[in-house]
Amino acid sequence: MAASTGGELRRRLGGPAGDAPDRPQEPRAPPAPSLRPGSFWLTRLVLLRATAFIYLVAFLVAYHQNKALIGDRGLLPCKLYLENVKRHFKGRINMETLSYAPTLIWFLDWSSMDSILDAFALIGLAISAFVLVTGCANMILMAAVWTIYLSLINVGQIWYSFGWESQLLETGFLAVFLCPLWRLSRVARDTPPSLIVIWAYRWLVFRIMLGAGMIKIRGDRCWKDLTCMNYHYETQPVPNPVAYFMHRSPWWFHAFETLFNHFIELVVPFFVFLGRRMCLAHGILQILFQGATSAKL
Repeated sequence: MAASTGGELRRRLGGPAGDAPDRPQEPRAPPAPSLRPGSFWLTRLVLLRATAFIYLVAFLVAYHQNKALIGDRGLLPCKLYLENVKRHFKGRINMETLSYAPTLIWFLDWSSMDSILDAFALIGLAISAFVLVTGCANMILMAAVWTIYLSLINVGQIWYSFGWESQLLETGFLAVFLCPLWRLSRVARDTPPSLIVIWAYRWLVFRIMLGAGMIKIRGDRCWKDLTCMNYHYETQPVPNPVAYFMHRSPWWFHAFETLFNHFIELVVPFFVFLGRRMCLAHGILQILFQGATSAKL
């Protein structure tokens, strides 16, 4: 009876009946969260790589053009610009100076501005290429590449005063909070993206597209008359071969183009607040719109 009682006890403890009593099992680490729907792990991977690609193009352009535009012998030397800013604030580099022109160049030697501009562009190029190729990123890398690009924009003067520069900075700033603090991992299962950041991205897309539509409605009357596309293709700065045939389209097609533009920019942005299916429809329509716009411009 004692033997059977011991065997039953061992079976309850999880060991075989004929063996010696089991040793206490070591505690197991909890399993990593699964890549389940709604965790936005794929969203993070796509956003980080897409942002890195845009950074890569931006820094590549900066490397080839900055010396001619804002270098020591550029059209608008950034050294002269910073000296004027410093003179305006009585020759001191304080919080007012930094808030007026936030750039790391304040703390560097200005004897060879071309070298500084090249170094910034190459460092940003290396970081963005690493994130694009590997898909791995953390807050340190994304903050570094954002700070470098911010430093270039704030000395770029009119050459960096276009809307897409500020949009890249806004998108890049959100990307800083999209990834883990230290760990370099393509998926990072234990640190899922914050819903606050996801909604911040949605708000950014909503604000940019709705603003683009509103400024058209408040601008030239041709957007209300649906006649803007009648003249667009012959006045665009860099037309492609498709633009010639688009320009020769009938008037009703140009009116449809304008109406479709209003639909995409004034109606579709609200889809991001209407649930998952409408968000999916919003994404598909925006991708098709941007692709068609790129193909005919």
